[in-house]
Amino acid sequence: MKKIEAIIRPERLNNVKTALEERGFLGMTVTEVKGRGRQKGIVQQWRGREYRVDMLGKVKLEVVVDDEDCEPAINAIIEAAKTGNVGDGKIFIYPVEETIRVRTGERGRDAV
Repeated sequence: MKKIEAIIRPERLNNVKTALEERGFLGMTVTEVKGRGRQKGIVQQWRGREYRVDMLGKVKLEVVVDDEDCEPAINAIIEAAKTGNVGDGKIFIYPVEETIRVRTGERGRDAV
Protein backbone atom coordinates (compact mmCIF):
# COMPACT_ATOMS: atom_id res chain seq x y z
CA MET A 1 0.00 0.00 0.00
CA LYS A 2 0.98 3.63 -0.50
CA LYS A 3 0.14 6.83 1.32
CA ILE A 4 -0.36 9.78 -1.01
CA GLU A 5 0.13 13.15 0.65
CA ALA A 6 -0.85 16.12 -1.51
CA ILE A 7 -0.31 19.76 -0.55
CA ILE A 8 -2.73 21.79 -2.68
CA ARG A 9 -4.48 25.15 -2.93
CA PRO A 10 -7.49 25.33 -0.58
CA GLU A 11 -9.78 26.47 -3.38
CA ARG A 12 -9.01 23.28 -5.36
CA LEU A 13 -9.99 20.89 -2.54
CA ASN A 14 -13.57 20.27 -3.71
CA ASN A 15 -12.35 19.54 -7.26
CA VAL A 16 -9.76 17.08 -5.96
CA LYS A 17 -12.21 15.42 -3.58
CA THR A 18 -14.75 14.98 -6.39
CA ALA A 19 -12.11 13.62 -8.79
CA LEU A 20 -10.97 11.04 -6.23
CA GLU A 21 -14.55 10.04 -5.36
CA GLU A 22 -15.41 9.55 -9.06
CA ARG A 23 -12.52 7.07 -9.31
CA GLY A 24 -13.60 5.18 -6.18
CA PHE A 25 -11.22 6.70 -3.63
CA LEU A 26 -13.55 7.66 -0.81
CA GLY A 27 -11.41 7.67 2.35
CA MET A 28 -9.20 10.69 2.92
CA THR A 29 -7.90 12.98 5.61
CA VAL A 30 -7.74 16.75 5.07
CA THR A 31 -5.77 19.20 7.20
CA GLU A 32 -5.36 22.95 6.89
CA VAL A 33 -1.64 23.77 6.84
CA LYS A 34 0.68 26.70 6.17
CA GLY A 35 3.91 26.62 4.27
CA ARG A 36 6.02 27.96 1.48
CA GLY A 37 8.01 26.65 -1.42
CA ARG A 38 10.26 28.16 -4.03
CA GLN A 39 7.95 31.13 -4.42
CA LYS A 40 8.86 32.21 -0.86
CA GLY A 41 5.39 33.61 -0.29
CA ILE A 42 3.63 36.47 -2.01
CA VAL A 43 3.64 40.26 -1.85
CA GLN A 44 0.29 41.89 -1.14
CA GLN A 45 -0.92 45.44 -0.65
CA TRP A 46 -2.99 46.80 2.19
CA ARG A 47 -3.82 50.49 2.59
CA GLY A 48 -1.28 51.41 -0.06
CA ARG A 49 1.60 49.53 1.55
CA GLU A 50 3.24 46.34 0.40
CA TYR A 51 3.87 43.47 2.76
CA ARG A 52 5.13 39.94 2.29
CA VAL A 53 3.14 36.89 3.33
CA ASP A 54 5.71 34.09 3.43
CA MET A 55 3.62 31.29 4.95
CA LEU A 56 0.66 30.62 2.68
CA GLY A 57 -2.46 28.69 3.62
CA LYS A 58 -2.66 25.29 1.92
CA VAL A 59 -4.55 22.04 2.38
CA LYS A 60 -2.87 18.68 3.03
CA LEU A 61 -4.85 15.74 1.67
CA GLU A 62 -3.85 12.21 2.66
CA VAL A 63 -5.09 9.05 0.95
CA VAL A 64 -3.98 5.43 1.44
CA VAL A 65 -4.38 3.19 -1.63
CA ASP A 66 -3.28 -0.20 -2.92
CA ASP A 67 -0.04 -0.11 -4.92
CA GLU A 68 -1.87 -0.62 -8.23
CA ASP A 69 -4.21 2.30 -7.47
CA CYS A 70 -1.43 4.77 -6.75
CA GLU A 71 -1.00 6.21 -10.27
CA PRO A 72 -4.74 6.61 -10.95
CA ALA A 73 -5.13 8.46 -7.64
CA ILE A 74 -2.11 10.67 -8.36
CA ASN A 75 -3.45 11.48 -11.83
CA ALA A 76 -6.85 12.42 -10.38
CA ILE A 77 -5.20 14.78 -7.90
CA ILE A 78 -3.00 16.42 -10.53
CA GLU A 79 -5.85 16.90 -13.01
CA ALA A 80 -8.12 18.45 -10.38
CA ALA A 81 -5.54 20.54 -8.49
CA LYS A 82 -3.53 21.98 -11.38
CA THR A 83 -4.01 25.63 -12.31
CA GLY A 84 -0.72 26.02 -14.16
CA ASN A 85 0.46 28.71 -11.75
CA VAL A 86 3.22 28.77 -9.18
CA GLY A 87 1.96 27.37 -5.88
CA ASP A 88 -0.19 24.52 -7.21
CA GLY A 89 1.41 22.22 -4.66
CA LYS A 90 3.33 18.98 -4.26
CA ILE A 91 2.56 15.28 -3.97
CA PHE A 92 4.57 12.91 -1.81
CA ILE A 93 4.30 9.10 -1.87
CA TYR A 94 5.16 6.92 1.14
CA PRO A 95 5.14 3.15 1.58
CA VAL A 96 2.60 1.90 4.15
CA GLU A 97 3.72 -1.19 6.05
CA GLU A 98 0.42 -1.99 7.74
CA THR A 99 -3.08 -0.64 8.22
CA ILE A 100 -5.31 -1.58 11.14
CA ARG A 101 -8.96 -0.62 11.62
CA VAL A 102 -9.29 0.25 15.31
CA ARG A 103 -12.94 -0.75 15.65
CA THR A 104 -12.64 -4.29 14.24
CA GLY A 105 -8.94 -5.11 14.26
CA GLU A 106 -9.01 -5.76 10.50
CA ARG A 107 -5.62 -5.45 8.83
CA GLY A 108 -4.23 -4.62 5.41
CA ARG A 109 -6.57 -3.94 2.48
CA ASP A 110 -9.66 -4.76 4.55
CA ALA A 111 -8.78 -1.92 6.95
CA VAL A 112 -8.60 0.71 4.23
